[in-house]
Amino acid sequence: MRPQHLLIVPLAITVDAFSPSTSSKPAIRQMNMLRTFTDGIDVADVESIGKHLAGANMSINPLVTMSEPTFSTPIEEAEIAHGMPWCGTIGESDKEEPLLYMPFWEWQLEHMKGSLTNLETDDSSLSEFGYRANEDKKARIVSQCYKSDEYRKIRMTYYDAGDNTQVFNSVWYPDPKYNLPVLGIDLLAFNRKKYLAIVDFQPLYENEEDHASTFEHRLSPIKDQYESLKGRMSSKFYDETQFFSQEMLFARFEDEKVVTDDLFPAFKRYVMMHNRLVRETDADEDGAGEVLDRQRAYDTYSAERDPATGLFAAMFGKEWADDYVFDFLFSMSDKKEGGPPKGGKR
Repeated sequence: MRPQHLLIVPLAITVDAFSPSTSSKPAIRQMNMLRTFTDGIDVADVESIGKHLAGANMSINPLVTMSEPTFSTPIEEAEIAHGMPWCGTIGESDKEEPLLYMPFWEWQLEHMKGSLTNLETDDSSLSEFGYRANEDKKARIVSQCYKSDEYRKIRMTYYDAGDNTQVFNSVWYPDPKYNLPVLGIDLLAFNRKKYLAIVDFQPLYENEEDHASTFEHRLSPIKDQYESLKGRMSSKFYDETQFFSQEMLFARFEDEKVVTDDLFPAFKRYVMMHNRLVRETDADEDGAGEVLDRQRAYDTYSAERDPATGLFAAMFGKEWADDYVFDFLFSMSDKKEGGPPKGGKR
């Protein structure tokens, strides 16, 4: 994913998707509480019990789409959907803290609730894209979407496959009345030996003078404090001159202490700086259309180059993979006839 497209994780088999009816909220809360208190118990057992609890109030509907998200799910209900925040892993781990990036998820959600105005969540956590589990390979993925007066969309995704793979991914789209970059976050760990991290204010315009130069000087004092996060990204999937800033935090490393000592504090500071820029920026309703067009271009660029799409297609089928990438991960992207090339540049 541009940062957020680096969600390259080995997924395979999905569980049934459920679409709640208007009368299903008690059943949904039961399922959420069930997952909360049974985290660590065999997922198949939890899902089976949850289905019985849902009973007549739930309808199977694997064709739910995210093209028109609705904001009706209470935040308190969405944030505990599928047992979040998880305490134990679905996979195998010999680590004391098997969910390496769950503190990032928890901090970000609490920060959002305490810092953003009129924060809401849509129903994506209860859709077919909100949760998937591969019980055979012991992997699961969960996603949630939020919005506020400051941000048109904030997407959060966590992938857990034990020590094999841990991923936290988030994208913050400012309300288009603010001509500001998208905040992209991708944190990955493979076998708890190799780590990849990207946090960036992703400019919407190719000309740095039109966009990035207005904020990069605010980031450089932060980046300068973390030598471990000053790497350069590969051009295999993305052109770093498009939708990436010169102050991007980028790191490939093998020492897990970098996560707690450098990455976590730098991540917090970048998030808070992005929020501060939104608060300090004057709203421009007249220019909102152009900014929204650039966010759409950003989504299309990202969807067409997401290296995870090929894996999704192989594991879940091409139709599901295209819907997930184009209608959920990058929901404003333009899907071309015949589908885009997967896992590489055009």
